[in-house]
Amino acid sequence: MDVPDGSPAACPVCEADYDSVSEHAAGLMVNLLDNDRYRRVCFDPILVDGEARVRFYHHTHEQAEPDH
Repeated sequence: MDVPDGSPAACPVCEADYDSVSEHAAGLMVNLLDNDRYRRVCFDPILVDGEARVRFYHHTHEQAEPDH
């Protein structure tokens, strides 16, 4: 997992605030059932120097509320 420099101020997928972002180039697994910290993770597929990556934007329970 890499944390990219120059991350956007808001999530490019849902446009909400996010707590953190991670970037992945290989296999990954996501399970948010009963997660105490995050309610939602948005996935943004990107290319970095021609290599496929996926950025995960991690939203806390508060940030994922419908009115935010």
